Formats: sequence, structure tokens, C-alpha cells
Amino acid sequence: MSLFDNQEDEGIEGKENNESQPLATRMRPRSLDEFKGQEHLVGEGKMLNRMIQSGVIGSLILYGPPSSGKTTLAHVISREIDARFEVINAVLDGIKELRVVVKKAEYQKKATGKKTILFVDEIHRWNKAQQDALLPHLESGIITLIGATTENPFYSLVSPLLSRCQLFELYPLTKENVLEMIDDTMSDDVRGLGYIEIDLTPEAKNHFAEYAGGDIRNALNALEIAALSTPKNEDGSVKITLEIAQQSIQKRSVRYDGTGDEHYHYASAFIKSMRGSDTDAALYWMCAMLEGGEDPNFIFRRMLIFASEDVGMADPYAITVVHSSQESFLKTGMPEGFYFLAHACIFLSLSPKSNSTNSIFDVRFEIQKNGVGDVPPHLKDKTANKLVSKYLDIENASENYKYPHQYDHHWVNQIYLPDSLKGESWYKGGTEGREAALLKRLNEIRKRKEQ
Repeated sequence: MSLFDNQEDEGIEGKENNESQPLATRMRPRSLDEFKGQEHLVGEGKMLNRMIQSGVIGSLILYGPPSSGKTTLAHVISREIDARFEVINAVLDGIKELRVVVKKAEYQKKATGKKTILFVDEIHRWNKAQQDALLPHLESGIITLIGATTENPFYSLVSPLLSRCQLFELYPLTKENVLEMIDDTMSDDVRGLGYIEIDLTPEAKNHFAEYAGGDIRNALNALEIAALSTPKNEDGSVKITLEIAQQSIQKRSVRYDGTGDEHYHYASAFIKSMRGSDTDAALYWMCAMLEGGEDPNFIFRRMLIFASEDVGMADPYAITVVHSSQESFLKTGMPEGFYFLAHACIFLSLSPKSNSTNSIFDVRFEIQKNGVGDVPPHLKDKTANKLVSKYLDIENASENYKYPHQYDHHWVNQIYLPDSLKGESWYKGGTEGREAALLKRLNEIRKRKEQ
């Protein structure tokens, strides 16, 4: 086959391909009317809808969680504006494949005048050089890019590419979207299951939609398994009950991407719930991450940071609790390990809170801004001071150092900061938990300094 042969996407209409393709692939929407969800983008009068209707489509970045319809929407756009559709997977393909697509696009534009849409799936996987390679072809208009990414494009894509593309965010599909697609599948006797007389009980239908977790592909593939594996009744019909539906899709799909934005959104919700002392919410988001396949050690790392950042001096032993819980988890594994995750999570959620340890960043800012002041002479190393005193014949500054343990309460009024920072204070102290007693002692010390 020639490099420039026109390879249109016949798969969806082709009867022979239909028979071998999964139901979800056969039922992929071919037009805007069939597309489910994302009303904020493709609804009547919305920006992307207007662009498609006008046929004027610029380069786009579709950003959203897995199974939100990015690939499907790209297919729909190409069909609606009658453009050639080329696909590159950023995980498998690179600049070599891009060059082939560009050559084909140049030929087709001269031969037929047709526009070429290049769909780059998981475009965030491309490095800077690979993303930059797209720029001249977008500028020349040879190709129109539709990039799909599950990661925040402002973090994962280079600025020159972002400036040449319009960004559209897709939201997770809802249960209602899945139910609509099931109805369409049941009534379509060409691409769907309409050629089979199916009695789908409301409970079974609801189970497919609930357990799919917004993933239409998951729901339709489970429905197909149920329809084709269930023996027919005497009248030739197939009845799909709740029990059959439960056997076809046994594990609820959790919308969670361990490397994308969902990873950080769930982790953020988890941390903020513990900070707000909401034990139930903290356990909920922690379990959501675990069900999505999150590494428990990532969760323990976040809790270890939380123990110092958010519980801090209000209960200094929080670090010990988290550390011990993780050590116990590593020794036992799952499923008993859930106890140790819960132990640390509940303890941190119910602990008194203090963020006074962040005073170190105020001190760091002071040093970065003004540099480090001179060490007061009486605080310098006594051996070094002794040598300086001996060879320069001057007073030994270390003799002016007051040893606190020789004084009442093991404290003595003495200067410890550089002279330029005399009286400066960064640590404010909290009033919760154990820190309240520590703060009381600190305030007593400060009063004595003033006397």
C-alpha cells in the first residue's frame, strides 16, 4: 500500500469489522448528536459546538480524566467537519511517525483539499523536543492538532504549544450518561444489541451504570458479556437479572489516575480532611486512593509530613505513631495493613493541630534575604576561642558563655542570635495540645528576658 493511500476510518460502519469489535467500540458515537456528556462544551450554543457547526476548528487540547470521552470527541469532530483523521499514541510513537503523518497530510491537501486532524493521545508523554516538533506544522496549517491528556496541561505541555491551542476541559461522565448509552445500545440493531430480544431488569441496568464509575466502555462491555453468555429462554429472549449483571461486572470502577490530576486531587482532599479533623472524610478519601491502586507507602509519606506540618508541636509524638504504623504495615502487608493505615489516619485527624513548625520558613527567608549574621563571640567553639586568645593575647570569649545547667530552672538570660537580630522572634507557638505547655514555658522565658 502506498504511503499516500487514503485510509479512511471504515471500522465503525464496516459490517465485517463490527462483528469482531467489542460492543463499546462499535457503539462509539459518530456524530455530535450521539455524543454523551460534556454539555458545557458541546451543548447547544456552547463554544466547541459552535466551532464544529461552523467547520472552523483550530488546534485543541482536550484535558480530562480517563474515560471522559476525549478520543471519542476527537473522532466526532473529524467526522462532523469531514476531515482526515490520523492517530499517534505518544507512548509508542515519536517524531518519526509524526513526519509520516505530515507527508500524508501534505499530499492529501494538494490532491483532495481535505484537512487532516492529528489526534495525539496522551500528549503529555512527549518530551519538550517532541512537542516542539509539532509547532511548525501547526503554524503552516498542514495539520490541525487535537491532543488528549489526563494531566494538567499547564504543567505537562510546553508554553509554545499551549499558546497555539485552545484548551477544553472534560469532566467525568455521570451515571445518567451511562444509562443513556445503555438505552441507545439496546435499541440499535446494527451496531448495538438491538438484534437480540433482551429483557434488562431495572436493577441490572442500574448495576451496570453504578459499577461502571462513569466509564461507558466498562458498562457496555459488561452488558455484552451478559447478553452473549446468558442462555436464551424458550421464546428466544435473553433476560438479564441483577444477579447476572453482578457476575458480569463484579468490581466497582473507581475514577482514579495514580499519575494524573486525580492523584493530586484525592491526596489534597485527604490531607485537608485530616487538617479539618473530619475523620470520616479522611478515611473516605484514603480508601478511594487505595481502591484506585494507590501505593500505601505514598499515603504513609503524606501522613508523616502531616504529622510534623499540621499536628506538629501540638502532639510531637504524632510522627512516632505514623512511623510505627508504617513499620507495622510493612511487616504484615494487606489486608491487615488496613488497620495500620486507619490507625495513623484516625490519630492524625483527631490530634490537636498546630502549624508552628512552619516558622522555619520565616527563618529561612530571613537568611536568604539578609544573609547569615556573625556568631556571637561567646557562642563560638571554645577550642578555637582558646587558640585565638593564646596567639593574639586577647580575652578568651568563651569565658563569657553562661552554662544554663548551672542556673535555676536550667536557664539564664543570654544572647544567642547575631547582634543585628537582637529581639527578633519567628516561632509563635500554638495553644493546642502539648504545645500549650511548651508555649507557657516560652512566654515565661520571654518575660524573664525583659526583666
